[in-house]
Amino acid sequence: MTAVNSHKLKFIDLFCGIGGFRLAFDRAGAECVFSCDWDKYSKLTYEANFGEKPQDDIYTIGIGTIPEHDILCAGFPCQPFSIAGVSKKLSLGRKHGFEDEKQGNLFFQIEAILDYHKPSAFVLENVKNLKSHDGGRTFDIIYRTLTDVLGYQVHYKIIDAQSVVPQHRERIFLVGFKPGKWFEFPTFPVEGPTLSSILEKNVESKYTLTDHLWKYLRDYADKHKAAGNGFGYGLFTGEDVARTLSARYYKDGSEILIAQGSKKNPRRLTPRECARLMGFPSDFKIPVSDTQAYRQFGNSVVVPVVQRIAEAVIVALSRSSDYQPQLVLRPPEGTLKRKKSSAAASI
Repeated sequence: MTAVNSHKLKFIDLFCGIGGFRLAFDRAGAECVFSCDWDKYSKLTYEANFGEKPQDDIYTIGIGTIPEHDILCAGFPCQPFSIAGVSKKLSLGRKHGFEDEKQGNLFFQIEAILDYHKPSAFVLENVKNLKSHDGGRTFDIIYRTLTDVLGYQVHYKIIDAQSVVPQHRERIFLVGFKPGKWFEFPTFPVEGPTLSSILEKNVESKYTLTDHLWKYLRDYADKHKAAGNGFGYGLFTGEDVARTLSARYYKDGSEILIAQGSKKNPRRLTPRECARLMGFPSDFKIPVSDTQAYRQFGNSVVVPVVQRIAEAVIVALSRSSDYQPQLVLRPPEGTLKRKKSSAAASI
């Protein structure tokens, strides 16, 4: 699907990270007029790939200085709402959700920008757990703020990226328009790729787990298995689909380990493989250390998922307000089915 416009729609890229939203909306035919992020290493990667350095922390930016735009894009920080993030904060006695003063209140910065600039549309992304966090109250506040307070028509959907990349990664997308625009989330393939599509043939030995780390992970998994817990490593082959890549992948790579046969320890994914796992192109520059690269790709959006949404948003904005969709009978959406290799294990 390709959008056709008499002029390029302008978008802003908030909490831009390394530019997943930027790449997707660029490909869809829109023009970025503003970006910002607080992380200095992510800004290095963004600048290396897009030729401009994002502005600083959104709290330091005057809302009125942000250029006028048609679409606001924001993958606002998910840690206050993610299952892992909430569990960690609770274990440390810290606040989560909107009570997390540093990250939880960033949604209200988005609200302020939407209220001031009143763009025609927005696309927001967060973890699946946003929908159920705090018994659903967090999502209810967000939804009512966008609809009742700001006056947008809001569509939302949880999308699993495994239809376009070999990774089980569920994220919620909220897409909003000023009244009068018809929108439908794009459809995705029933059958997605496997890890063989992103794995390199020749990988440096430094990515293979040491005997010590491999023994530790197996002992750790055995300990929790005996206790009835589900914690442990994930071991995969090229025929499989991986778990969700997280920002903690740099620690031990345990959630996605690649089997290398019975005579060799498993290995981590390389940063380049992580880039492919998130749908970034092969020429995407990685100017930072492996540790930072793992964090950056683990925090990113899946580019081809956002690109399909971006194309649908731009098409919706290009239609007249009296547009009425034609009724098309479709077969029910299929469920992703993929044969799992017997060599793959989630221990």
